[in-house]
Amino acid sequence: MSKQSNHNNLYYRISRRVGDVIGLYDMIRDGDRIVVAVSGGKDSLALLEMLKYRQRFAPVKYDLLAVWVDLNIPGFPRQELISLLESLGVPFHIEQADIVGGGRWEDVNCYYCAQLRRKLLFQLADRQGYNKIALGHHLDDIAQTILMNMCYRAEIGAMCPKQDMFSGKLTIIRPLAYVHEHEIEELVLQGRVQNLKGHACPNDQRSKRVVFKEILNRLETETPGTKKNILRSLTNIKKDYLL
Repeated sequence: MSKQSNHNNLYYRISRRVGDVIGLYDMIRDGDRIVVAVSGGKDSLALLEMLKYRQRFAPVKYDLLAVWVDLNIPGFPRQELISLLESLGVPFHIEQADIVGGGRWEDVNCYYCAQLRRKLLFQLADRQGYNKIALGHHLDDIAQTILMNMCYRAEIGAMCPKQDMFSGKLTIIRPLAYVHEHEIEELVLQGRVQNLKGHACPNDQRSKRVVFKEILNRLETETPGTKKNILRSLTNIKKDYLL
């Protein structure tokens, strides 16, 4: 099998998995107008690539709007991201946010940052008449979140593949919910997806999520399928054994 065939196989395999999860959770319906949150990182750009690709042959018609919340991260390649979005031919919008103010990036709380970005996406979707927001969380993100909620919040919960908000007026979807992070990384290596250098938040390596990422990767190496099993466990609850 040629190298190009291997590249195509991975791309189409991920596309099929995205299609499977969209169908399973009824994520996209005819006429949907979808905001795709992009950050410049591999996950959000892989999400945009897959939704754009599947637009060609999907049994339903939907519109996409790529939205970047510009947090003024030091060193971020702003023009590079703008040029990339222009080359993809997807309508895009830049939403400005001053998250640091007169303070320091080191003092920015990850939870506050995420909530601010989500709030801005909600407001923009409502303002421009979009009914869904697509986020680039993959299987690794969801498995990490489940364990973090158990350890730090003493609760069982996850990032839902599909989550209705505001009595169904707006819906969050995560079409990469069944895609492994290492598969997206392989798409980057193949040149099928971009990953802009310098996009990362200065606080990324201080996040608790990094610790759980390392733990899960070790578990997955020792027992393949661990991440999927963590996600599936939320649909296989033994109520008789709960407190």
